[in-house]
Amino acid sequence: MIKILKYGDVSNDEIFARAVPSVNVEDAVSEIIENVRKNGDKALFEYCEKFDKAKLDSLVVSQAEIDEAVESVEPEFLRILEAAAVNIRKFHQKQVRNSFIINDEDGIVVGQKVIPVDRAGLYVPGGTAAYPSTVLMDSIPAKIAGCREVVIVTPPNAQGKVNPVILAAAKVAGVDRIFKVGGAQAIAALAYGTQTVPKVDKIVGPGNAFVAEAKKQVFGRVSIDMIAGPSEILIVADKDTVPAHAAADLLSQAEHDKMASAVLVTDSYSLALEVQKELEKQIPLLERAEIARASIDNNGKIIVADNLDSAIEIANEIAPEHLELCVENPFDYLDKIRHAGSIFMGRNCPEALGDYFAGPNHTLPTSGTARFSSPLSVDDFVKKTQYTYYTRQALERVADDVAYFARAEGLTAHAKSAVIRTQEI
Repeated sequence: MIKILKYGDVSNDEIFARAVPSVNVEDAVSEIIENVRKNGDKALFEYCEKFDKAKLDSLVVSQAEIDEAVESVEPEFLRILEAAAVNIRKFHQKQVRNSFIINDEDGIVVGQKVIPVDRAGLYVPGGTAAYPSTVLMDSIPAKIAGCREVVIVTPPNAQGKVNPVILAAAKVAGVDRIFKVGGAQAIAALAYGTQTVPKVDKIVGPGNAFVAEAKKQVFGRVSIDMIAGPSEILIVADKDTVPAHAAADLLSQAEHDKMASAVLVTDSYSLALEVQKELEKQIPLLERAEIARASIDNNGKIIVADNLDSAIEIANEIAPEHLELCVENPFDYLDKIRHAGSIFMGRNCPEALGDYFAGPNHTLPTSGTARFSSPLSVDDFVKKTQYTYYTRQALERVADDVAYFARAEGLTAHAKSAVIRTQEI
């Protein structure tokens, strides 16, 4: 049963505690990465047989496989994928940044170019659940950014097939190539390249502890989006919140993972009790009841605060991945939120809207990193370069200042490189 904590009556350590994965995968992942770096496709085939029980002839998902998958998917689901993709594109189009140029002084031009990375690699999990939503959320911003190529890696099943809904989503999103490889070995393949899997410039997407550790270890050789931890939801709710709604929303994240964190913060002790009871009613009805039960019992909590302002401050301290404001007039509180991955406003905005359909991205900072990190966006798939142009006359106006600055740092060669161009040789 979820525990109820009265803020102020228990220690801050208990209020703000987070689940910490105990598994140590660093050495195992390091070995996998080194094997893939040295042996390429051979290592990938071996790991696929070992971990996925699939003996493959090819790592590539063929066009025929994609077409077959799309044909097998319900037309209604294809319609929903297309509708979701429209919303995601509409939202992310607003994130596109423009290059700029400044030339308001004679003989001086400075500017910045916004350039997409050449190739983006998306990891799509295929373990306890399939995530076509991840395909849309991760590939559409990359396409909008203008990446030359967007590729997916995802584990196959024992028959060597990729889940049809993932392939259907990839077609809707316009993904260029798809490869049958998962786990840390997939991340290694994207980072170093193999005979079949191309080396990418950016790796994004969620995964298990092995995938997260692999992203951590290859960071620097390639860019990554983030090191994602277990799923999180925090609901700030007032006394008029429907208990069944709050319980359902808590369970929407608890069913992800036994390590997931579901937290309710409210100013109503009676609501806390009702939600506690409601969770006990709803958990046994879930298909993933065992996972949800472990998450709620081990990591879930209901925090009773003195008032809603205090509840908001608790939410800011936790800095959750998903934050629901189940309160009257939620926009009155929006500016008070400083740290959250994504905010869901009002009583009719379950977090699931953000997972699938509304448009904002669902790849979000976890484990308190919302204090300094942002959701996945078009910005993740571009880089910026800058340029400078001075005529001789413009340089002459500032050369002595540049040289003075350089000498102040003890770098006389820097100083000379500025003034030599203004002197007769």
